[in-house]
Formats: sequence, structure tokens, C-alpha cells
Amino acid sequence: MTEKDERHRIRMQRKKEVVDQKVGAAGMARGLFLIHTGNGKGKSSAAFGVLARALGHGQRAVVVQFVKNRSDTGEEAFFRAQPSVQWHVMGAGFTWETQDDGKDAAAAQTAWEVARQALANPEVDLVILDEFTYALKYRWLDMTEVLAAIAARPTMQHLIVTGRAAPQELVDAADTVTDMTLVKHAFQAGVQAMPGIEW
Repeated sequence: MTEKDERHRIRMQRKKEVVDQKVGAAGMARGLFLIHTGNGKGKSSAAFGVLARALGHGQRAVVVQFVKNRSDTGEEAFFRAQPSVQWHVMGAGFTWETQDDGKDAAAAQTAWEVARQALANPEVDLVILDEFTYALKYRWLDMTEVLAAIAARPTMQHLIVTGRAAPQELVDAADTVTDMTLVKHAFQAGVQAMPGIEW
């Protein structure tokens, strides 16, 4: 073994001790609240990746899509075929398309009723509220009511919220928050949204 290999082995041995110590200290088991936010691409895609993982463990899930109103996405086509997934497309469309705050608010409130029922259902292992942050940003929903429903959900139920500009109150309530940063996007170079990548 070379001196370089030995230094690497010692470094990794120390690292393993630190990691093992942290793993040993994490003895709590409960449902997690995750937020995928930021201006970068992949917030919903990451949530649907977790959905696939949950199904692999035999879990049941409910997806409620706020704002989005199209039903021709690849993820919906795939996950609707899974008997353990309930998929609800409940938005009125992007706000710059609808240009109707009242219509958008009404759609969000209807979607929230479906979401609230899922959050109260102990038979649901994972709830995904896709593009949910906008319902709070535009004040279509009451933050206090939302936080109360999240806090009261079944002990082992996981929740993922996606959308840009997650409000601080939501971030404070979450267990894990990922801010996806935009570095570069094909759309900026004039490339249209491509099936299988964007929808």
C-alpha cells in the first residue's frame, strides 16, 4: 500500500467513525415534512422520484397538484396506473395564463380540501402537494390553517411540498428543505419544453 493509499484509508476510517456516530444518534422514527423550493428545475421531478421510492416500499400516496392543470404529463400517465397512488390535477393553470385571481384562489381552495383529507388519513403514507407554495404566496389559503393541518397529520405520514419561494413559516415547520438553484436552463437558449424531460 502506498503512502497516499494509507492516508486515504485513515481519512476514510475517521469519516466512517463520524458518520456511524451520527447514524447511531438518529434513533427517532416519524413522518417527515420535506420542501423542494428554489428557481431551479427539478422540484416536482425530485418529489416524484421519492414517490417511486415509496411505492417500492409498498406505501400508499396521494398527489395533489396546485396551479398545474394539464393531464398529459409523463409522470401522471405513469403514476395513475399504480393502484397505490391517487393523483389529483386541480389547478386552473399558471397565473400568467389565467389572469384571474378569483378563479385561481377558488381552484386552490378546492385542491386544499382534497389535500386536507389526505393529510388527515392514516392510511396514506406519503402526500405530495405539488406547486403548493403559490397558494400561500398569493394568499389563496390561510397559513395558520395549513400549518395546523400539517402538524396534525398522522405520525408516520410523510409530506412533500414543491414550488418556488417557499414562505419562511413553511420552511420553519419542515424537517428537510432543498433550495434548487438555477445554473443554466435550455429554455433560456430558446429550446422548447421537451416531453419526457419537462412534462
